Amino acid sequence: MMGKRKRAENEVDHDLKNATENVTNGSRALKKTKTALQRPFTLQIITGTYERILHGVTATAVCAEGDEGSTFSEIEFADSFLFHAHGSSVRCLALSPPSAHGKVTLASGGSDQSINLYHLSARKSVKNSRNIGSVPSLSGRKVVENPKNRELGSLQHHAANVNALRFPTRSKLLSAADDNTIAIARTRDWTILSTIKVPIPKAQGRPSGDTAPPGGTPSGVVDFAIHPSMKLMISLTRGERCMRLWNLVTGRKAGVLNFEKTLLQAVGESRWSRGEGFRVEWNSAGEEFVISFEKGAVVFGLDSKPKGVIKTTPLSKIHQIHYLDTKPKGHLHTNLLAVSTEDGRIVFFNTAPINGNTTESLEQSSDIPLCPAVGQLGGHAHDSKNRLKDFEYLTVEGDEDFSRRSLMVTGSSDGSIRVWMVDLSIDSGHMHPMENSLDDACVSNGQKKELPASNAIPQVGRLVGKYETGNRIICLKAYVIAEAADGEEDPHQPADGNGNVNGDGEATSDDSSA
Repeated sequence: MMGKRKRAENEVDHDLKNATENVTNGSRALKKTKTALQRPFTLQIITGTYERILHGVTATAVCAEGDEGSTFSEIEFADSFLFHAHGSSVRCLALSPPSAHGKVTLASGGSDQSINLYHLSARKSVKNSRNIGSVPSLSGRKVVENPKNRELGSLQHHAANVNALRFPTRSKLLSAADDNTIAIARTRDWTILSTIKVPIPKAQGRPSGDTAPPGGTPSGVVDFAIHPSMKLMISLTRGERCMRLWNLVTGRKAGVLNFEKTLLQAVGESRWSRGEGFRVEWNSAGEEFVISFEKGAVVFGLDSKPKGVIKTTPLSKIHQIHYLDTKPKGHLHTNLLAVSTEDGRIVFFNTAPINGNTTESLEQSSDIPLCPAVGQLGGHAHDSKNRLKDFEYLTVEGDEDFSRRSLMVTGSSDGSIRVWMVDLSIDSGHMHPMENSLDDACVSNGQKKELPASNAIPQVGRLVGKYETGNRIICLKAYVIAEAADGEEDPHQPADGNGNVNGDGEATSDDSSA
């Protein structure tokens, strides 16, 4: 009897121990899941302004999972750097892909003919991750410096205003300026490898309001775009109603495509308009590209034939265009085009073939079809009335649903930076309006306001943070800062003994070949 009673007590103790372990493991898993869903993330935002200032701002947010999806409980902004970078206005910015050590190269071009270079950290500083390194400020704004951010120097190979900068890869930097040249620099030692000379356009009548000097003609490369294959480039020149194709393998011109009269009329260009392209960009698949004009844009296929027209409703001036890559339901969608306008909106267009139109049907029709607007962000309903000069589309790493954890960072000419949470999933050619994004803003004192025609397009985002810089923004760049490991070494420190540090901050041996 005593042996049976002892075995029974042992079985009860064993079962109780297993139940306790199961509860403990379950609570650990729940705590781990909750921590993963509420993991904070930080954005590094860089703005260039009319006041010659290069302003860096960090935005830290906590993403919490609720019954209605992900929400941001709080966004905290802090200044990371603020200084006069150029002798005149900052016109363009470019960010390189991150290196293995978590660094990006920032290039800024200004009206003073110079290109300034900086190294920025793409990972959180170990000091800042431990709440150390906050700098006191007299203005009341929080200042958090990253000791890994540093200045590299400047390039002076252009003789006029720098209009566009691109990092096709981490090893190359391309720049375009008003001196009608496109320069290719190597980032290892910042040597100019080649210079493409764009022909100066002939004078064909001077439109009203032109700023060219007396006796001169409007000239200068306004923008350029590089094909994902790195073998083809498109450039737009001031004073020309055409685009130029360049072979990057040989460095020579591959062709010229003139903008026809019917095409210019389709985008709202009148007889007295300049008819010049202002922005050009390829989609990530390299299957199409878009060229923006003053109040419209045209989507071209690989055969350089127009396949669609972009127009906002109501009609407004276009400032920036970007293709966005989204993954609704695991399928990569590369035909989503975002356009920022004069009236403070970002309008999203689907550039896929409309109503089953094919290239042959478009050739038989004289009219270029309109690309449908599937969603918008901001506008008068969200107190975003000033012109949006630039914007960036970012996604938070580690999320299961790619499209529903997306962020949009916008910069306005009034100096405000806005962070939006957006839902860019497209089903059957339409976006889903985000809850509590439009109705709450359109109802005041129980009475519904009279809305403009633009509100017929669904709002696909919600404002989660706003920061006033106090300076007029021209250009903007942003990226997500990764978390720093506790045992991570500082790659910016000089190597010891047998090695040194090269221009990218990587330790290399003295006897290594270039």
